[in-house]
Parts: sequence; structure tokens; C-alpha cells
Amino acid sequence: MPFDPLVTAVVETTLNTLLRDDPELMRRLARLRGKVIQVHLKEWQKSLTFVFSQQVDVLAHYEGEPDCYLALSLSVLPQLRDQANITQLIKQDKLELTGDIQLAQSFSRLLHDAKPDLEEWLSRVTGDALAHTLVGSAKQFARHIRQRQQQHQSHLAQVLVEEWRIAPGPLEVAHFCDEVDALQSQTAHLQARLDRWLDTP
Repeated sequence: MPFDPLVTAVVETTLNTLLRDDPELMRRLARLRGKVIQVHLKEWQKSLTFVFSQQVDVLAHYEGEPDCYLALSLSVLPQLRDQANITQLIKQDKLELTGDIQLAQSFSRLLHDAKPDLEEWLSRVTGDALAHTLVGSAKQFARHIRQRQQQHQSHLAQVLVEEWRIAPGPLEVAHFCDEVDALQSQTAHLQARLDRWLDTP
């Protein structure tokens, strides 16, 4: 199967599934009906065209003129989920935008709000009780991993500062800053004396 149809099929199916699960998103989709947004991914030199109707059609090849054209890198794509970032990304030359900026903002808002409800999806397959248990366990496991990671980072910081003496401790940094300030003050005083001495006839 060619790469382009595979990518467009996955994006289209995922996006439409998320939209159908939320009546509010379907209402917003109806307001975009007839609009076309093209997103060009610079690394791949590929474009995905989103055509809005009763659903979202995602095309790899589109001959017409889109209402809004966006060119960006893959690394910028997650930032597009927050519409507040669009103007900032344009100013930083990370995003090229041609056409209707409000359409880009509506698209960004739609992407941001189209979040999967894993528990709801699982409940269709496993039932409510098991889905709730699985999602709860996964969240608890994720919390445990984050706590362990924070503990390891804290332990590593202590080892670097106290045992291996690779990084200075907070008091050493403060003492060093005080010494730098004192040296700066002495240098300024010496410079002033030197200037006075040179100005003396």
C-alpha cells in the first residue's frame, strides 16, 4: 500500500472517530463545512489537505486552492493545538500561513479539543467496570513512574554535589557570587582611583 494513502487514512479515521464521539465538536465541524485547509510538512515535503464536510476528508493530493495554507516543521505540529501559539509561531518564522488566519485558529481549536477518551473507547470492548479499572491502573502506574523519575533526579543531583563534587552546592554558588560582586566593587574603586591619578597634572 503506498505511503500517502496509508497516512491520510490513519489521520482521517482517527480524527473523524474523535469528532463523532463529541456532539459539540460535530457542531463546530458543521461551521467549517465547505472549507479547505492544507498543511505542508517541511521535513517530508508532503502536504495533507483537510476538506470539511459532514466529516473531515484528508487528502494527499489536492488540485484546488485551499482557504488556508500552513507550512511548518513536524516539531511545530503539537504547538498548533493551542491557537494562542499561531501568531507567535508566525513571528518566529516557524509557521508560514497564507489565507484565513481565523480558519487556522478554528482548525487549531478543533485539534486541541479532539482528545481521545480512552476509558470510553475501552468500555465499548471490555465493559465499563474493566475499562475504569484498566485506565485507573494505567494512571496510577504513570504517577509511580513520574515519582521514581523525580527521586532518581534528586538522588543524582545529591551525588553530583555532595559525593562526586562535580557540581557546586547552593551555598557555594552564593559564596562565589558574593566574591564576584566584591571583586567587581574593588575593580570599580581601583578604576576610579586610576582615573583620578591620570587626570592629575
